[in-house]
Parts: sequence; structure tokens; C-alpha cells
Amino acid sequence: MNQTTPQEAGSVRFAEIIDRALIRISQAVAWIFFILMLVILAQVTLRRGFSAGLIILEELQWHLYAIGVFMGVIYAQARDTHVRVDVLRERYSQTARHVIEILGLTFLLMPFLWVVFYHGIAFTYEAWRINERSLAPAGLPWRWLIKGLIPLTMGLLMIAVLNRIAKESVLLVRHIKGGV
Repeated sequence: MNQTTPQEAGSVRFAEIIDRALIRISQAVAWIFFILMLVILAQVTLRRGFSAGLIILEELQWHLYAIGVFMGVIYAQARDTHVRVDVLRERYSQTARHVIEILGLTFLLMPFLWVVFYHGIAFTYEAWRINERSLAPAGLPWRWLIKGLIPLTMGLLMIAVLNRIAKESVLLVRHIKGGV
């Protein structure tokens, strides 16, 4: 019996819409890696070719890399391509996989994301309040801007994780009912 209730179908469709939005946001930011490569090339050329690297380019590399990694994690979660111990996972039944996914996301990942999000807000606010900048005289200003990425991306990642929990819950119920 492969009957899907309207609530289940609606839940899955809504979850897929959220996933697509998060994937699009991540893909839109992915061009940052091209800019990162150009900055690295410029820095290497200046250092090796002219013995004159720039602190601002060094710091820009860190910031661009941070943006790319944070958005890449959101993309991986939304696409469900994040790292797992597949050797162990393949040995479990479909029901066990859904239960482990739900429990792991709920009790391991979400509390961690909440702590990082919560403290990231205070961290960002303090950097903004004092108008934090690089300690290097020729470094980047507005350090609060890159620190603001922490609560922003953790918030997006929490949305992706809640979305995955909802999808896994629907799939678990379907599987228990004898569906998919």
C-alpha cells in the first residue's frame, strides 16, 4: 500500500522547496571560490614575484574561504550529501537509518548549531559595537561583517537540519506504514 496522505505530500513538497532555496543560495555564493583563487594568485604573484605580499589580500583569503566553507556545509546538508559513516549505515534497516538520522540531527547537531548561533550573535554584536578591525594596520576593516556570517550561516544550517528532520520523519512514518 503506497498511499501518501495529503499532509505527508505537502510536508515533503514544502521541505523540497526549502532545500531548493538553500541550494540556490549556496550556489549563488559559490562564485566566491573563483574570487578566492584570483586573490590567492595575486598574493602569490606579489610575494614570489615582487617580494611584496599584502596583508589585506591575506585576510581576504581567510574571509572568502570562511564564506565558501560555511555555505558549502549548508549546501551539503540541503542536498543530503554530508559525511556519514556509510560502512555502518548500510548495515542498518531503512527504519533504523531514519531513526538514527532523526536522533543524530536532533540531539547532536541541533544543540551544537544552537550554541554556535547563540554565541555568534553576541560575538558579532561585540565586534560591531567596538567597530572591530584587523590588528594589522593594512588589514581589513569591519571585522564584524565576517563575524556576522557565523550566526547567519548557523541559522540557515539550522533551517536545513530542521527540514531534514521533517523529511526523515515523513519517510520514517511512510516506511513504518509499509510505504516507500
